[in-house]
Amino acid sequence: MAQQLLVPVDGSPLSKRALEHAFEEYGDASVIALHVLDPTDPGYSSPTDVDVRNEPPHGSDEWYERASEEEEKIFDDARELASEYDGALDTETAIGEPAREIVDYAEENEIDHVVMGSHGRRGETRLLLGSVADMVVRRSPVSVTVIRD
Repeated sequence: MAQQLLVPVDGSPLSKRALEHAFEEYGDASVIALHVLDPTDPGYSSPTDVDVRNEPPHGSDEWYERASEEEEKIFDDARELASEYDGALDTETAIGEPAREIVDYAEENEIDHVVMGSHGRRGETRLLLGSVADMVVRRSPVSVTVIRD
């Protein structure tokens, strides 16, 4: 029976590596690329260099439009990667705190496994800033594979 994998994507190199890992290790799986738009992030929930002084006001319609454009680039890259592996890929969007949205998505859908990148924070930095991957590992109702650098 084919698995259904959830791969959170944010356009970072580690989220790309997580997607590659999903296709390499679970070739017959159906993959869902989930992008979570965090409304508390003054950027666009992607690694795009953003000077917030020159961007639309945070939370405005223009800001959400720009975030949507960034998200579409992330999904285009994910689709291109999936085609390289002849993999099945669906895309989904959530708005909220990333760890909570990832866990909620896994709980509310028939997800068998989560594969995600970790930005590798350690020590005090991890304690101060938190870690999306750490929170998902602790709260996920299914197994989680974390890809590290």
